[in-house]
Amino acid sequence: MNCFHCGREIVFKDRVGFREECPQCDRPLHACLNCGFYDPAYNNQCRETQAERVVDKNRANFCEYFTPGNRAAKTTTSSSDARAKLDAIFKKK
Repeated sequence: MNCFHCGREIVFKDRVGFREECPQCDRPLHACLNCGFYDPAYNNQCRETQAERVVDKNRANFCEYFTPGNRAAKTTTSSSDARAKLDAIFKKK
């Protein structure tokens, strides 16, 4: 799995513990944003229908349905980069 915050690849032999943290950024690994069931398009942002609602998706939780996901870290794009990409698409000069 990849850490939701820094993107570091983390390999586990067993289950991810409730208190496990990323060795690089110290963020919790047993969090919704690292779960394979996490999906913002679903009710409560979770594809597992029996899971209880978790409000803070980036904090550690005790969900029994947690399964390691393979989501990459958030990428930040500056406004000038975004503008340059739009200009390239619409061929503005």
